[in-house]
Amino acid sequence: MSVPTNQQQEREWIREAHEVVSDLFERRPGLYWLDLALSSLVAWSATATYFMAPAGSVWQLASLAIAGIAFFRAGTFIHEIIHMGRSEMPWFKRVWNLLIGIPLLMPWILYRNHIEHHSRAHFGTPRDGEYLPLAASPLFETMKYLAHIPVLSLMALGRFGLAGPVSWVIPPLRRWLLKAGSAYVSNPYYRKMFPERERKHLVIVEILCLAWILTWLVLTLFGPVGWIHWLMAWILHAWTLGLNWVRNLAAHSYSKRGESMSHLEQLHDSVNITGQSWLTVWLFPVGLRYHGLHHLFPGLPYHALGQAHRRLIDHFGPDSPYAPANHSNYFAVVAQLFRGAKATPANHSAIQVWRQQA
Repeated sequence: MSVPTNQQQEREWIREAHEVVSDLFERRPGLYWLDLALSSLVAWSATATYFMAPAGSVWQLASLAIAGIAFFRAGTFIHEIIHMGRSEMPWFKRVWNLLIGIPLLMPWILYRNHIEHHSRAHFGTPRDGEYLPLAASPLFETMKYLAHIPVLSLMALGRFGLAGPVSWVIPPLRRWLLKAGSAYVSNPYYRKMFPERERKHLVIVEILCLAWILTWLVLTLFGPVGWIHWLMAWILHAWTLGLNWVRNLAAHSYSKRGESMSHLEQLHDSVNITGQSWLTVWLFPVGLRYHGLHHLFPGLPYHALGQAHRRLIDHFGPDSPYAPANHSNYFAVVAQLFRGAKATPANHSAIQVWRQQA
């Protein structure tokens, strides 16, 4: 099947593709609960071993690796939560916050901006919190992006342990925080006021996150926690967030320069990783390996993405509008990004468009 050349053909192809997978949109709550329970159990068990094992031992290093990977998997359910209806699986959302969101200082309500990432008006533009034109900007911008990894945890600690509570009594700081510090983004130039209707929820999770931080402080001053444990917690937290930060390099081409895109163009700019099963198990959990398919049909639950992908391949064949999103190798996708960045001179950097929007 040839690539659609106009909007009518595009709509017809998407409609046909939707018919192929139309019976796969129903979520399986039992699977969500089981997956979250097992992932959280592994994460917290490995974390306990990490903190109690002899310093520098094989047990400590192995448990650090396992805990980060398990926390990453459990944390990735934040993406599924955002795509649920407001009244869908409410206790799953609450339990996820208590098991993962609050302890990792990443309550799901701060990711509500993700829906804009699927909007034709926002995707691939400076208004998209999850898109940076790294392949259309000098290599320095990619290095700067990666340099954020060790400070992400410190930013979360400062956001909930200092800026959040102080902003409750300083209105100008609160306004700035609601606009520039209340959304999980990879685009540092993203600015948008946090919606009024969600602010009560935001304050509740801010209080819970602050209580978690204060608990650590009390245990440090009067209990068994030492400052070395803060360092260990930072290493684990940075490792967990870093996995997603590195994985994100292969989510899109990042080669656009701020223009809006059609639904099909969003698919072509997004990436499915179809090979490297050993890598995708831990670097692309909870359906992240089918990121292109997710942009085609954001409502598909993670457990249906593999079957939907196979159906689309079988139905349309290798030469179809779906084919450009498929890549067999994570490293090849990242290498293409680096080649684009190395070939982009500073005076032709697309990042300038993003800076102008800040």
